[in-house]
Formats: sequence, C-alpha cells, structure tokens
Amino acid sequence: MQRPFVHPAIEDVTLESVLFALADPARLEIIKRLAAGACGMNCSAAAPADMPKSTQSYNFQILREAGLIRSERRGTEVVNSVRCTEIEKRFPGVLSSVIKASDKAKKRG
Repeated sequence: MQRPFVHPAIEDVTLESVLFALADPARLEIIKRLAAGACGMNCSAAAPADMPKSTQSYNFQILREAGLIRSERRGTEVVNSVRCTEIEKRFPGVLSSVIKASDKAKKRG
C-alpha cells in the first residue's frame, strides 16, 4: 500500500517556504503549467519534458510540503493542482506576482 500524501494546513504554510519553492526555475515552471491548466495535471505533463522521474518526484514533494500544490492518486497516476485560492487568501498577490515577474523576465531575456 502506498503512503498517502501529506499536505500542510494552509495556516501552517509560511511565506518563506512558498518563496523557497518558487525560487527554483524548474519548480516555478511546474507551478506555471499547473496554474495555466483548468484542472489538475499528472506529474509528467506538468514537469519539463527532459526532467528525470526522480527529480520530478523531489520537486513535487518540495511544492507539496511548501503548501503550493495538492496531489491525489488516481489509479497509477498522481494528479497535481495548485492551491491558488488558499494561497491567494493567505498571501494576497504573491503567487500571481511571482508568475507575472517570471513571464516578464522571460520576455526580456
């Protein structure tokens, strides 16, 4: 039997953990892909194509422990979604500002 995913309560999520998780370019890209989707995505679809499975697992774990995503097993897949509403309520404007700043930096670079 597989262990269930542990998701921190939104009251336990810290700004430091959110910003740490988003500071990594690969994790930020995962969040951007998940946020752009209308529903949850499996790990392989949300992660960069060339990322090894072990690295995917590590990055999704960091995002989950930071409180940014919710993961759910559906058969053999793990479906992830961003906790946008909860994060926005806890830290107004942070997630959208980081994503917007990243998009602007990409356009310039």
